[in-house]
Amino acid sequence: MKRELFIAPTIYVCLLLIPIYWLVMMGFKTNSEIINSITFYPQKPTFGNFSLILSDPDWYLGYVNALIYVLINVAISVTIAVPAAYAFSRYRFFGDRVLFFGFLLFRMMAPAILLVPFVQIFSDLHLFDTHIAVAIAHCIFNVPIAIWILEGFISAVPSEIDESAYIDGYSNVRFFVRILLPIIAPGIAVTAFFCFLFSWVEFLLANALTAVEAKPIAGIMTRAGNVLSANISLLAAASVLGLIPGVILIILIRRHLARGFSMGRIV
Repeated sequence: MKRELFIAPTIYVCLLLIPIYWLVMMGFKTNSEIINSITFYPQKPTFGNFSLILSDPDWYLGYVNALIYVLINVAISVTIAVPAAYAFSRYRFFGDRVLFFGFLLFRMMAPAILLVPFVQIFSDLHLFDTHIAVAIAHCIFNVPIAIWILEGFISAVPSEIDESAYIDGYSNVRFFVRILLPIIAPGIAVTAFFCFLFSWVEFLLANALTAVEAKPIAGIMTRAGNVLSANISLLAAASVLGLIPGVILIILIRRHLARGFSMGRIV
């Protein structure tokens, strides 16, 4: 009976991995093999696609640009969200619940809605085609959800800990750094994961707010797809490399993620 219970999850995982497997295999194939026949593995495996991407600045700088604005966004979002979430958790003020639940509206808003205003604003501020412009734009969507997630973790911490720390002479900054942040470390990891995930895969804003200097890999792939529409293997290899940062992040914070997903509020 126990063995039968694993059949459905196993089938589901296999179905999820089929597109990933196919993508990886396409990255190691030649373009002619992809176009002329359907094969389940490369007949003549080649690293040429990956070598081209990793040796050509026009390609690999796309990953660097994306990683820069993603990390900036995660740092800003978490830094703002921690004290804001603490305020929503510990204090009551007029309209606090309405404002708190109103944050969820930002997750229902498509980034394309703010495309034109963002382009005009950052152009007027002379921030167009910069990493900080994309990072700030993504904060509009990441900070609210970061506050929502962290509020659940902070609310799980007894308020008596706060009172004891202040009685012992802790300042606000010292209390946050020495006591609160270590306690809610799993929540911070989960929050950083969601912020990273959104900012890494978001394409419309990142592509519209950049031109050359800060162009992310998604924009480069789109441009290459228009010009080199038949070079499927190269685009597949670029997609495979785009999966690596997310995998590395999961490996680095997997312990905190495991604890974080089992506690607090996850949306």
